[in-house]
Amino acid sequence: MDEMRPSSGAAAHLGLASIFPPGLQAIYGESRRLYPDQANPLQVTAIVKYWLGGPDPLDYISMYRNVGCPGQDIPEHWHYVSLGLSDLYGDNRVHEFTGQEGPSGFGFELTFRLKREAGETAPPTWPAELMQGLARYVFQSENTFCSGDHISWHSPLDNSESRIQHMLLTEDPQMLPVQTPFGHVSFLQIVGVCTEELQAAQQWNGQGILDLLRGVHIAGGPWLITDMRRGETIFDIDPHMQQERVDKGIETDGSNLSGVSAKCAWDDLSRPPEDEDDSRSICIGSQPRRLSDKDTEQIREALRKGLEIKSKSVLPPISSQRHSHDRPQQSVGHFQTQQISRSRKNSLESESSAAIVPHELVRTRQLESVHLKFNQESGTLLPLCLRGRLLHGRHFTYKSINGDTAITFVSTGVEGAFATEEHPYAAHGPWLQILLTEEFVEQMLADIQDLSTREVSKLPKEYSWPDKKLKISVLPDTVFDSPLQ
Repeated sequence: MDEMRPSSGAAAHLGLASIFPPGLQAIYGESRRLYPDQANPLQVTAIVKYWLGGPDPLDYISMYRNVGCPGQDIPEHWHYVSLGLSDLYGDNRVHEFTGQEGPSGFGFELTFRLKREAGETAPPTWPAELMQGLARYVFQSENTFCSGDHISWHSPLDNSESRIQHMLLTEDPQMLPVQTPFGHVSFLQIVGVCTEELQAAQQWNGQGILDLLRGVHIAGGPWLITDMRRGETIFDIDPHMQQERVDKGIETDGSNLSGVSAKCAWDDLSRPPEDEDDSRSICIGSQPRRLSDKDTEQIREALRKGLEIKSKSVLPPISSQRHSHDRPQQSVGHFQTQQISRSRKNSLESESSAAIVPHELVRTRQLESVHLKFNQESGTLLPLCLRGRLLHGRHFTYKSINGDTAITFVSTGVEGAFATEEHPYAAHGPWLQILLTEEFVEQMLADIQDLSTREVSKLPKEYSWPDKKLKISVLPDTVFDSPLQ
């Protein structure tokens, strides 16, 4: 990919503004403010630049030695700064120049703080590859990052045996936003976290977990320095207090988890099984009906945007175009687990070879009675769905990993849903929406209390609300692994 070499003129070129790219100069200037004695930092540089057909979007990653702050018990560490997500050149070779008032390029650069090991004289270069991987995602998807986002990586960040296998993003504690001739640039710091911390961020929100990490020295401390040798999570260190703070945060703020890929299915109990239009044909058989492109995009947008805290939660309207020419402002942290994995496969992309049902030919149907089916892992998320999402006026989507079935729970405060209070169960092809009133949500929470624990319990479990014509079953995984559900 790259070679590590001393920067051969970053500081020297600062005096040659006429030939030095202004966007690059602005970022170097902010780095020089922090590191006046490191005018020539070590850099990892893309040998073949992205704009010349190379694979790596970041032209450079600068690496600085930060002495920390002994008075605040902040250890010495390596500080990495990317250059390339913002517009460095202003000549449209990478980013379209849109003026000084808006963001420069994607509007941010990435940073990373890695604890320096005893005796280490040069910074490890693996964080540069990590940053290039994140940058490739941003360039390919045009999804921007925001502070508080979470990134599911599912692999030790340094390819070791470390428990640090995922990331959160936050504002860099030292680097200030800069204004360049091509727009403004902020600095988002990557923070390595354990699986349990990522899950807590998904279920509550990233900012809340970042605040907990700042309060625990070995977990990052005030500057959120990643220690790849950390063997304990914040929940191992103080299990009761930290979990109580997460639970209270979910109750107060709601949950930022807007959807998951899951083992799930649904039946329309208001139609006879032999009816060829029965929704069960969506879930049963070797060739399940696929979601249309437009419905798939709407669910994807629901997963992305569902985390945004607004006065009203909105399910994005079904659009005639899958991708707008405007750059999406959603961030990757709005995805559920495995959205940013090594494979970069979007969990909403179906592998089925069945023909897509044209959107115009699929009508929305009101259903009288429905039966929802989940495996145990998905079932344990129902209390979070109800308490952390619907009671806060939001929505939650289960997207089947075995086909194109989708189940979206919506509250009465969600706009753009095709389920209504008059017709709370509605299906659009294989996508079922269920609208639940606050009163019914409270009743359901009382009835499914035993799902709040993740302990293995005897299956199947059945929950039924005859007056609402709703039934939920929690079933063994084997039921969903068989061809017939």
